[in-house]
Amino acid sequence: MAQQVLVGERALFHEEGLEISHSIFQAGESPLKESHDVNVRDTSFEWKYPLWYTKQAEVCGGDLLDTARSGIWYTHGITMTDTLIAAPKTFRRSSDITLNHVAMPNAQESLWTCERVALRDVQVNGDYFGMNSGNVKAERLRLNGNYAFDGGHDIEVRDSTLLSKDAFWNCENVTVRDSTIIGEYLGWNSKNLTFINCAIESLQGLCYIDNLVMRGCRLVNTTLAFEYSTVDAEIEGSIDSVMNPASGRIQCESIDELIMEPNRIDPSRTTIITQQH
Repeated sequence: MAQQVLVGERALFHEEGLEISHSIFQAGESPLKESHDVNVRDTSFEWKYPLWYTKQAEVCGGDLLDTARSGIWYTHGITMTDTLIAAPKTFRRSSDITLNHVAMPNAQESLWTCERVALRDVQVNGDYFGMNSGNVKAERLRLNGNYAFDGGHDIEVRDSTLLSKDAFWNCENVTVRDSTIIGEYLGWNSKNLTFINCAIESLQGLCYIDNLVMRGCRLVNTTLAFEYSTVDAEIEGSIDSVMNPASGRIQCESIDELIMEPNRIDPSRTTIITQQH
């Protein structure tokens, strides 16, 4: 169907094998609830819950307006390409999600408790993005929002920029490559975090981490780093300050301020290698 204006609650409820193009879903909740194998092109969703409990959907072009909030929950198998998602709280308890060239300018509380997610050339603005989600692969992600990926697991990020206070808290098995991260308190209370060729700016970042690995990274304006973390870090350039790492090895050009308090940690458990020594 093409050039349709669809209104009313559950306008196309439990439909299967639909081809929809150049259409508008207006006032009416859950227009494609419980649909299967749907292909939607250049279509606007203007009301709440458009794709709940949907299985195998392709969305190309078009948009979810701000009023299409909480739009994609309990959905499994969805690919979205060249789509504008202007609504908050999109994607909840869903799986097998692929987003290509997608913009999410109002992504508050989005992508929560989801599994098997692929993000490519996605722009996100909103706090708490990706909370409690796992098996996430992101490439060229541009994210502006605090508390990203809190509680996530098995996450790979590449060639991305994250402007995010408290990113990667309470996480397990995270690898970030060739990326820039700016924000306070990076990575607290996490396990198995790896950063490769990254530029990081963080106040009191990289603390309380079990098994932190860093290779070829720069810590620019990063202070009070590594507190109570087990560390294996090879840093390019200098570090402004290091405070009470639990154990491991830190290699860099220099450390402007090294704080090792014997009443809090055992300094002998950490090896510091700088060009100064």
